[in-house]
Amino acid sequence: MLLTIAQVDRVLFEGEVYSVNCPGKEGELTVLAHHVPLITTLKRGVIRVRRRKEDQSQEEFPIEHGLLEVYKDGATILL
Repeated sequence: MLLTIAQVDRVLFEGEVYSVNCPGKEGELTVLAHHVPLITTLKRGVIRVRRRKEDQSQEEFPIEHGLLEVYKDGATILL
């Protein structure tokens, strides 16, 4: 799925990923391809991105707050 993580003035990450784990306001949330569409707020924590299913390593993005939108072919996180 296509993931974009952006701030008002720059894009922090954009590319195809296997999964993204986010600190949702109501708890941790993992999004995979074909996830049901949703919009939710994010709280302070770390976004963890896995590029491929086989990868055990993750890219991490510490955040203070944000907004996650999941749609048919991907997700966007606005910080």
